[in-house]
Amino acid sequence: MNSRRNFLKMSSMAGAAGIVTACGQTVSAPKVQAGPFDHLKNMMGGIEPISKAEHIARVEKAKRLMAENDIEAVYLESSTNLSYFTGMRWGQSERMQAAIIPQNGEVVYICPMFEEGRLRERIIMGNEVRGWEEHESPYKLVASILNDMGITSGKLAVGERTRFFLVDGIRKEVPHLDIVSADPVTAECRIIKSSTELALLQHATDITMEAYKACTKEIKLGMRGSEIGALSALALSKLGAKGYLGTMIGVVSSSPHGSIVEPELEEGMIVLMDGGCDVHNYTSDVSRTFVFGQHTDVQKRVWDLEKKAQAAGFAAAQIGAPMENIDIAARKIIVDAGYGPGYETPGLPHRTGHGIGLDMHEWGNAVLGNKRLLEPGMCFSIEPTVAIPGEFGVRLEDCCYMTEDGPNWFSNPSVAIDDPFGDN
Repeated sequence: MNSRRNFLKMSSMAGAAGIVTACGQTVSAPKVQAGPFDHLKNMMGGIEPISKAEHIARVEKAKRLMAENDIEAVYLESSTNLSYFTGMRWGQSERMQAAIIPQNGEVVYICPMFEEGRLRERIIMGNEVRGWEEHESPYKLVASILNDMGITSGKLAVGERTRFFLVDGIRKEVPHLDIVSADPVTAECRIIKSSTELALLQHATDITMEAYKACTKEIKLGMRGSEIGALSALALSKLGAKGYLGTMIGVVSSSPHGSIVEPELEEGMIVLMDGGCDVHNYTSDVSRTFVFGQHTDVQKRVWDLEKKAQAAGFAAAQIGAPMENIDIAARKIIVDAGYGPGYETPGLPHRTGHGIGLDMHEWGNAVLGNKRLLEPGMCFSIEPTVAIPGEFGVRLEDCCYMTEDGPNWFSNPSVAIDDPFGDN
């Protein structure tokens, strides 16, 4: 059967029973409908974040890489780089809050003076905080800190997400230093995941899959993508995580990242869901595509092609092979079926995959031209969309991690267009 009525059936509503008051009068109890996800259990129990010891080890590795690349210090703005190395999370604003890791010496934190107490609450390693008052220049403070570190020449590296006004302000105060990218340090540390990181990524994926299974059972005729997305956020919250599954319906699914247009769900429409959650800041990213009701032969043919392309990408992910091989293998399946070529649509309009970790998209893209060799600990998605403009799109996305023996999936790939979770 190609109908998924059991998978997508509407949840039943429980009636309310009558009650009797103390004076004997019978009244109706309020009609309270149980929440659709009240049965879900919090899955965050016993899940520990990255330890202080691991953060210290990361900083020591960074220092070794700094020495190898002749980098005197790394400047980390409030970003996932700051969190990765120091364990501190801090929102961005127009005021500088950062950390400097020198090749030799201890990490130094920078913040507005009135924020020092709040920052110290979050420190798990190091203890030196240098503050600046509102009328003072944080850029001059950076120059002073570097001078105190004995850094008067050489390279100062900045993370790739450091905002321009900060880099520009620092550059003007330290013209004697060569400001360079910190990628040889930050990317090289983050692209290889530890066993603890892999466990957090796995748990985030496990929660995401539970949310998918619960959420898709509540999809009903007439819903819009944003309504389904709201359901997913509620399901994830019941499971103990924050996240969202963006939902594209019908023709909107032909645009890989959706549209401002929100059609109402009708029988036979493609539903493409994409997203995840985070567990102690490590993210998941999973896409599923299915049909609400009966699928057509065309929808099934494209869905099966997408599954074949994803499997080809996975098979190409072998230790010692360049990352581009994943994209080449998946794209060949789609082009050989008459789509494309290249990024042309109908076909695959984007890279086949991206790295994942603290950021949903980070280093390690499966894309033509990426000659980086695959090695154990790398994590990335495999998601070769087949987009048919004006009609629909199909994307199956699962993330995997490299072991000594090759790739392993974090989530089991979708089985069939009418069995997206392998439970039919």
